[in-house]
Amino acid sequence: MKIKKILILDKNHPFIIYKLKKEGFICHENYFDPIENILSIISLYDGIIFRSRFSINKKFIQKAINLKFIARIGSGIEHIDKNYALKKGIKIITTPDDNKDSVAEHAIGMLLSMMNHIFRSHQEIQKGKWNRKSNLGIEIMGKTIGIIGYGHTGKAFAQKLSGFKTTIFCYDIIPNKGDIYAKQVDMKTIFLKSDIISLHVPYTHKTKKMINNNFINNFCKPFYFINTSRGECVFTDHLVNALKNGKIYGACLDVLEYEKSSFEDLFFCPKKYKTFFYLIHSNKVILTPHIAGWTKESKYKMAKKIVKKIINFNKHLLNIYLLVSFFL
Repeated sequence: MKIKKILILDKNHPFIIYKLKKEGFICHENYFDPIENILSIISLYDGIIFRSRFSINKKFIQKAINLKFIARIGSGIEHIDKNYALKKGIKIITTPDDNKDSVAEHAIGMLLSMMNHIFRSHQEIQKGKWNRKSNLGIEIMGKTIGIIGYGHTGKAFAQKLSGFKTTIFCYDIIPNKGDIYAKQVDMKTIFLKSDIISLHVPYTHKTKKMINNNFINNFCKPFYFINTSRGECVFTDHLVNALKNGKIYGACLDVLEYEKSSFEDLFFCPKKYKTFFYLIHSNKVILTPHIAGWTKESKYKMAKKIVKKIINFNKHLLNIYLLVSFFL
């Protein structure tokens, strides 16, 4: 009952294949075939490693009759039918905490750039403009920061902000998540006191479009907004309205609601995606292409962790097999 053949569906750090092969696993790479081709061969494999190339849905799992694990590089499992996989006895393996530092650093970098007009100033200087007064910055020190979702990345963000002499509050649906870096409070306190909001939640039916008019209008004062979690947690039309009317001073977005579409196609539909065109042309917005969790260091850390978990899971399966064989 041990794992033999693994299908790798997305390019990752080369350490994964190197180490797995060294441990005796057979690894096949398939980065370009359409889903139909993958479905025709998936029954041959004991495990898969991927990021987000396909949705591992009920149909996929039904075809994968020998599948023992699904390894997702990263933390989000919204692309996996988790309940059905578990029902079929398939182990789901993730690396939820190995890119927390890169996400936290990226969020702070975007915030500093936004509040100090760094990118805008750079662009203006390229055009021969030396505008000091209009690019007067705002310090993070002394501000109140609200972190929504206090898991691995939320905690790392708070820890790295601790040197800025800020007041940090966190909100999470799980009680007693606060620590020395952030005091856990209710949403009423977040709405009342926050100058900066950073989103660190998984994508679920509860968090889908949670950043909407109702959410934004509950704030007692305008704020800066950072999203390094999932684009579909934000109702983009409502975010744009808030940027236009001043309820949100600026938005730092590493993820977009539109990521599910072909990004290049968005530029050929300006009427359909008016809010997207506002985002890319507004000096109140900084965009990055979902790279907050991807650094050289985090890719290697996630590769090491996913390999370690696969090897340990295989050992677990072998132990069960030997135990059952002994009693038989």
